[in-house]
Amino acid sequence: MTEHSTAARAADATTSREIVGAPCWTSLLTHDLAAAQSFYGAVFGWTFRPLSLGEDFRVALHEGRPVAGIGALASTLGVPVAWTPYFAVEDADATAARIRERCATVAVGPLRFPTGRAALAADRGGAVFGIWEGRLVSNWHSWRVDAPVRLRLLSPDAFDAAIFYGQVLDWACERPGCCDVDYEQEEVVLSQEGRVLARLGSGADDAALDPADLPQWEVCFTVADPETTVRQALLHGGSLVRHGNRLHRATTLRDPQGSVFSVAGRSEPRSVQLR
Repeated sequence: MTEHSTAARAADATTSREIVGAPCWTSLLTHDLAAAQSFYGAVFGWTFRPLSLGEDFRVALHEGRPVAGIGALASTLGVPVAWTPYFAVEDADATAARIRERCATVAVGPLRFPTGRAALAADRGGAVFGIWEGRLVSNWHSWRVDAPVRLRLLSPDAFDAAIFYGQVLDWACERPGCCDVDYEQEEVVLSQEGRVLARLGSGADDAALDPADLPQWEVCFTVADPETTVRQALLHGGSLVRHGNRLHRATTLRDPQGSVFSVAGRSEPRSVQLR
């Protein structure tokens, strides 16, 4: 398959089987759906519409394009409120089995929804992530191209994490269109056709007193004016976790229900030169 046709397939993908291994969505599990919509609508200017997953789910839109999902299932599933990235898989049961085989945890699922199956898991360091088998959200290709969300794993050991996710999600394999793994400034970079999909960094400590230093997937929303967005978050009941700095420009915040997320400007390059 040529590079052009592989890229076109990813852009036009409608199911997880067409983009196996790639981040395919990010979603917030919360206790109070209405309160979450009120907060994030005020902070980011998002609007919301129902999802075919059921009454407890909404998709957040910015200027009519999908950004993220919100579901009021934290209490039902017995999990903390949190933003979680989901990765596309061909078979949720087989992927869940690979996760367990590698001494990681499948905490919830796989569960069946109207459009597919999902599970919540934690890697060997404790960072929570999701897997999704099924139909992608409507207009998913614009989410992929616009990249309104950046993902970064904070792990005790980025290289060990890359091996784990590579084995579980079929990164850097022989199948056409699979995700590539590269190394850049001591980080592992996940990409496809030169487009950065996620970064994996070291330095997390599972015994850290500061929750921001625990192993986790950072969900970072890109905005035109980060300072204004941070002010809006604080004004509407959010709290500051960590200021951005020269090395890590994202500012980390906590919403009123306790979920952590980050915001950053849109200037970071979105592609890498694969070696």
